[in-house]
Amino acid sequence: MKTLLTIFLSSMIGFAQAGEQKTAETSGLTEAYFAGGCFWCTEADFKKIPGVKEVVSGYSGGTTSNPSYEQVSSGETEHRESIQVTYDPEVVSYARLVEAFWKTFDPTDDGGSFGDRGHQYTSAVYYQTEEEKRIAEASKKALEESGIFDKPIATSIEPLQKFYPAETYHQDYFSKNPLRYKTYRFLSGRDSFIQKHWVKEEHLKTEIQNASGWASFSKPSLEQLKKELTQMQFKVTQKDGTEPPFDNAYWDNKQEGIYVDVVSGEPLFSSRDKFQSGTGWPSFTRPLEPEHIVTREDRSLFSKRTEVRSRYADSHLGHVFEDGPEPTGLRYCMNSAALRFIPKKA
Repeated sequence: MKTLLTIFLSSMIGFAQAGEQKTAETSGLTEAYFAGGCFWCTEADFKKIPGVKEVVSGYSGGTTSNPSYEQVSSGETEHRESIQVTYDPEVVSYARLVEAFWKTFDPTDDGGSFGDRGHQYTSAVYYQTEEEKRIAEASKKALEESGIFDKPIATSIEPLQKFYPAETYHQDYFSKNPLRYKTYRFLSGRDSFIQKHWVKEEHLKTEIQNASGWASFSKPSLEQLKKELTQMQFKVTQKDGTEPPFDNAYWDNKQEGIYVDVVSGEPLFSSRDKFQSGTGWPSFTRPLEPEHIVTREDRSLFSKRTEVRSRYADSHLGHVFEDGPEPTGLRYCMNSAALRFIPKKA
C-alpha cells in the first residue's frame, strides 16, 4: 500500500475520473509504456527528455477493466502504476527512453519502489513489438553486466495488454502540487538513490558533451571542411566513402575511451562496446548515445544495407549489420576516418 504520507497527500485533493485513453494524435509520434513505482515521479522525469511530447500517468498489467486508484493501490487488480510516453522517434529513440528509464528508480527492488510496497509499485517495461522487446532485454542485460548495482535487476519485461489513464488529479501532479510532490519525492529516498548511482555518470557525460561543443554545433561549409579534414576523412564523411580495411586508425585500437564524430565532436561509441569483428574496421555492438545516430536505407553497390550517420554533423559513419555478438546482436561497422578517439584519463 502507499505510505501514510502518500495517502495523506491524496486525501487533500478531490477525486475525478480521467477521460478516454490518450493516443498519439500527430503523425510520426509513437508511444512507450513503463512502470517505475510512483507515477507522479516517473511522469515528471520523462517530461524532461527532449523529444517526449506527452506523459500520462495510469495503470497497466492487470486484468480489471477501468480500475480506480483505490483498487490499484490496494493491490487487488495486479496493475502497476505506469506511464504512457508519447514521443517523436526522430528526436529520441526507444532505446534512449529505456536507458533513461533505468535512471529514475531502483531497478533491483522486487517488492515495490522505495517507501511504496507491493506489486502495484514494482517496475516493468511494457513492450508493443518484438523490436521493443529486443531493445529492452538487451538494455536490461547490459545494465546487469555493468556492475552499477550489486543486486540482480528485478524489472519485468512484459507485453503491453492495456493501459488505463489514472484519475485527473494524478495527471501533472508534480506541476499542480509542487510543494507536496517535492516533499513526497524527498522523503521517499528516490532522489538520494539517483544521486548515489547516476549523477556522477551524467555529470561526466555532460562535461564530455560541453567540451566537444556538439550541442550548439553548426556544420561548416564543404569548402571549410576540405581544409580541416584529411582527404580520407572528407571522402568518408562527406562523400559516403569507405576506407581500406586493416589500414585505418582504430580497427585494432584497444585503449579505453570514447569515439566522437570527427566533424562535430558528438559522442558516438564507447570502447566498452567495441569488439574484434575480423573485418578490418572498428566495430561496436551499440552506440554510446543512440540519439546521436541516424540510420537510413542504403541500396548502393547492388545491395540493401542500413547506413549509419551522425545526427548533428550528418557525417557518413558506416553501416550496421545484424551479425554482431550479444547482447544486441548488432555490428556497427564504422570508418576510423569518421571518428576521433578520446582516451580515458588515468
